[in-house]
Amino acid sequence: MRKLKFFIAALLAAAVFSFGCGLPCISARAATAKYYIGGMTAGFMLSAGGTEVIGLSEVSAEDGLHRPAEDAGIRVGDTIVAVDGIRIKTISDLNEALERCGGKEVLVAVRRKGDTAEVPLVPVKDKKSGNYKIGVLIRDTLAGIGTVTYIDCNTYRFGALGHAVCDENHNALEVSDPKVYLCSVIGVAKGTRGKAGELRGLFVNETVLAKAENVGETGLYGTFEKGYDFSRCELVEAAPIAEATIGKAIIYSTVDGVCPQKYEIAIVKVDANNKENKNFVIKVTDERLLDETGGIVQGMSGSPILQNGKLIGAVTHVFLNDPTRGYGIGIEHMIGN
Repeated sequence: MRKLKFFIAALLAAAVFSFGCGLPCISARAATAKYYIGGMTAGFMLSAGGTEVIGLSEVSAEDGLHRPAEDAGIRVGDTIVAVDGIRIKTISDLNEALERCGGKEVLVAVRRKGDTAEVPLVPVKDKKSGNYKIGVLIRDTLAGIGTVTYIDCNTYRFGALGHAVCDENHNALEVSDPKVYLCSVIGVAKGTRGKAGELRGLFVNETVLAKAENVGETGLYGTFEKGYDFSRCELVEAAPIAEATIGKAIIYSTVDGVCPQKYEIAIVKVDANNKENKNFVIKVTDERLLDETGGIVQGMSGSPILQNGKLIGAVTHVFLNDPTRGYGIGIEHMIGN
């Protein structure tokens, strides 16, 4: 097992989805198809879109200590995306680019809060390793956690999260490792007014749930392992937003261990025409969930929403000023991706 970093954004990272000239509808096939209800937490690895700077350090050279990156204005949180015009995606890419320079000045393209700029710097030869360095501690992948919403019982296609996959700066991320692991929740930071809570968990490395195939504005999609034991998963039909009503509903979430639990919520608003995938406003009413999490927390994104025995959507975001409330996406915007 390894520690999990949580990055899924709260209310301010709502996905933007274009509906075109009309609302998408659940197809005739989808309306009669059966879906396993998810609710289990899944861990996955995502590309940082370059090498993210997580620390600055000194380089010990023959003539003393140097801080090339810091002196050039590079900061913690920046992402190095290119060196001398050559794209950098991994730590190996960066190391190879620095070796090619042979100690000559290079132009390093750095992304910061969505903006990219080039800064000149001169890599320094480390006297111990003999490698050229610029004095940064970096990473090229991020670990994420989310909740599986559904699995098609015929094709084993799954959908999760219900919103775009992005980092804390709202930069879109790509899947770097197609394996999706079962995640065990070992703790919860409760949500409070003004601060989103989060699930804390560990990857169960030996348990591969599925293969991730693509990410988009409405979540993470792929194919479940055929050997997965679905015997405990409830099988239901999907329903369009048009069938949703204000009133009682339930969600399936995992807030402890690996087993999803059923919790009561209320749908307080239905907006089929919302173009930001905020088709539902929901309120957690289940005292057990309120006691355990304070409401909706990061990591619960993708928790399936059921009403009248049908799958109608997924939890996506929390209200930062009220963790008992949040948004949900209609399932018709997820199925088929």
